[in-house]
Amino acid sequence: MNIALLTSRGQWLENYIEQFSKKLDGASIYYSHKDIEDKYDVLFLLGYNQLVDKDLLNNNKHNIVIHESNLPKGKGWAPLFWQVLEGKNEIFFTMFEADSGFDSGDIYMQDILKLNGYELNETLRKKQANKTIEMCLEFVKNYSKYIIPIEQTGRESYYRKRNAQDSQLDINKTIKQQFNLLRIVNNDQYPAFFEINGHKYTLKIEHDKNE
Repeated sequence: MNIALLTSRGQWLENYIEQFSKKLDGASIYYSHKDIEDKYDVLFLLGYNQLVDKDLLNNNKHNIVIHESNLPKGKGWAPLFWQVLEGKNEIFFTMFEADSGFDSGDIYMQDILKLNGYELNETLRKKQANKTIEMCLEFVKNYSKYIIPIEQTGRESYYRKRNAQDSQLDINKTIKQQFNLLRIVNNDQYPAFFEINGHKYTLKIEHDKNE
């Protein structure tokens, strides 16, 4: 089976992409769809933040995306983090065929990532990557089981794109009340912060190394 991986630089899967490729016997790695000239049996689009030309999708037998929600619920941006913020510890992962719609392709499989409720950003990303890779390997290993996808059914819902302003803490709420927000902030890219009396303060969170 001829397989390729497509992700974006600086995205959550980049640190795992080389290891993932080796598990797929050296699958080709791309960081831009514009660099893809060959045709593939399977193109995995994972953590990729650009629109892909329909002509490219037509070149491949399967163009597979994994989205961290129970589609069609939770379409859109950062579904894993939005659900952590909602207090959920069981996160659906949906593998589907990419099409011209918005997270609307037919579904190949679903799985659930179980969280303990204490993971911070880095650990959440690691678990996200591991579950994603696990599902992709399952698809390849048991291909005949998954080649006929099913259509999405049910009511749609959408998550908007998060931004740095979403990391703002409410000084009138307790740490416990805002712990799930602290779990999903990124200490470097979008750290937690609060404002008081016209001054802005940044907070960073990490697990105690002695725990």
